[in-house]
Amino acid sequence: MSLLDKTPTSGAEAAHQSTSGSTATALLSRVRSSLQQLLAFGSLIVLLVFFGIMNSRFLLPSNLSDILLSTVVIGLLALGATFVIITGGIDLSVGTGMSLCSVMTGVVLTYMGMPLWLGVLAGVLMGAVIGAVNGALISFLKIPPFIATLATMMVAQGLALVVSGTKPIYFTSTPGFSNLALGKPIAGLVLPNAVFIFFAVAVIAGLILSKTLLGRYTFSIGSNEEATALSGINVHQWKLWIYTAAGAFTGLAGVIIAARLNSAQPGQGMGYELQAIAAVVIGGTSLARGKGSIVGTVIGALIMSVLTNGLRIISVPQEWQNVAIGAVILVAVYLDMLRRKDRAAS
Repeated sequence: MSLLDKTPTSGAEAAHQSTSGSTATALLSRVRSSLQQLLAFGSLIVLLVFFGIMNSRFLLPSNLSDILLSTVVIGLLALGATFVIITGGIDLSVGTGMSLCSVMTGVVLTYMGMPLWLGVLAGVLMGAVIGAVNGALISFLKIPPFIATLATMMVAQGLALVVSGTKPIYFTSTPGFSNLALGKPIAGLVLPNAVFIFFAVAVIAGLILSKTLLGRYTFSIGSNEEATALSGINVHQWKLWIYTAAGAFTGLAGVIIAARLNSAQPGQGMGYELQAIAAVVIGGTSLARGKGSIVGTVIGALIMSVLTNGLRIISVPQEWQNVAIGAVILVAVYLDMLRRKDRAAS
């Protein structure tokens, strides 16, 4: 072989090869993401068929409507958690934070006698404030997300009890409030308002994650926070906004669950955070940060609701339901570890 055959690749050719490699990597990442969503969707179908065979009442329209209604609260919490987990964070405060938001809605509507829209706004804003506190603790005080949100979880739990006087707040003086969750937009329609609200919010969350700067920086921070900061992006400020947005989803979940129960229960939220995180991971969002989708989260939330409802309808005792859900969470986390190893190997 002559020396001419060993001529180095030109800069243009090198750039072309680099661009081609980046394009191939991005395409491979999208394919993997689609496969994960298909796997989650396939698991959902398998569960529906299994429980339908085990009990014919499972597939009745009324029961399917109940499943969708029970998905709403966990789903709303999971939508916010998706943003946080993509950045590599965690939020343990969503359960008790949801209870505090419900209580604040109750205070504004019942104790203060304010209009319905103001009570809803108070609940959502309370969630945004909780998220902003989490974001500030994590971004500016450099407290690890697990510790910061654990502390916020305890604070929110205590405040919900203090503000409510340790007793439920009933919305008997606001008769139209329950219609926010249980009312039906069209007479005779099986699905209540809360289901439509959830899917509408999921579409908005998907657009935010895929089409806005907030979504773009969510993925960027999760993929490589240091490189994002070096590129001139104020990572601390954007983390604050991400946690604030996630908190707003928590606030809306608090309003919806209060409307569904027609009461604000100050001690209700414990445990919801684990179900929300499980829904996010089951849907394919990686705990290793930088990967995730709203579609996957919605599927994950549906899987959690179908599993809970199905186990109940085939008369599995509550303690064994918890065992089954815990096992599903372990499997989801293990599969996420396998996916990370596969990406690292390739």
